[in-house]
Amino acid sequence: MSTPTTRLVDLRPDLSITLTEAGSGRPVLVLHGGGGPFTVAGIGNHLAATMHTITPSHPGWNGTDRPDWFSGISDIAHAYLDYLGSNRLRDVLVVGSSLGGWIGAEMAVRDDAGCISGLILIDAVGVDVDGEPVRDFFALDARGVAEYSYHDANRFYVDPATVSEEQAARQRANMATMRSVAGEPYMHDPTLLDSLGRITIPVLVIWGDSDRIVTPAYGAAYAAAFADGRLEIVRDAGHLPQIEQPASTFALIDRYVSDQADQTTSGRS
Repeated sequence: MSTPTTRLVDLRPDLSITLTEAGSGRPVLVLHGGGGPFTVAGIGNHLAATMHTITPSHPGWNGTDRPDWFSGISDIAHAYLDYLGSNRLRDVLVVGSSLGGWIGAEMAVRDDAGCISGLILIDAVGVDVDGEPVRDFFALDARGVAEYSYHDANRFYVDPATVSEEQAARQRANMATMRSVAGEPYMHDPTLLDSLGRITIPVLVIWGDSDRIVTPAYGAAYAAAFADGRLEIVRDAGHLPQIEQPASTFALIDRYVSDQADQTTSGRS
């Protein structure tokens, strides 16, 4: 596996994205949620052993620039599709966690060029499911975030008094950016659920059984909306199973990648 490198890529005169890349082979775009790139770093590191991982920081996260017009999830989705197209990347696997899953789903709906061949959503937000509202994350204090996000809240609770002012400022800025791009309507695109049936590539939907930000029932409705979607539940995990139960989560991802490779090989024979 190559040493990860981070670079700034200009998509437009007023829009740049920060990308961390590692490995070689099939390209994988790994999309983080509201917590920032560290929440998916383990996925990127795992897949970089056999694939070319591309992990961006969404504009506005971790101190990166976000132009005023860049104000919605669709803007992020279009930016990443532009990146894939301008770099002639094909057979791309997109893996998205939470907000990143929403971005990935929006990308797949809009992928007229057919760059994306695989999609994995991990406890994704982005759709409106009757009776299963997305928890109001902005209304939670630090204890509430741990209780609703994790199976083992005590293990992952972070006392705000122990966080440096620099870290706290970064978290506040990230939350402000998330509110700007996903706060109205709250954490969903009203049209997305009905659009997912147009996606014909196989979609793996991974969900923590203890997630109370978006419940497993929400995940089941998400998976069912795809033409070829499959839900897999990770036991003893909440909203970020890649952090709470990495081995189980990575095994599901690896099986999906392997199944796709086998299908490609069979199609050529």
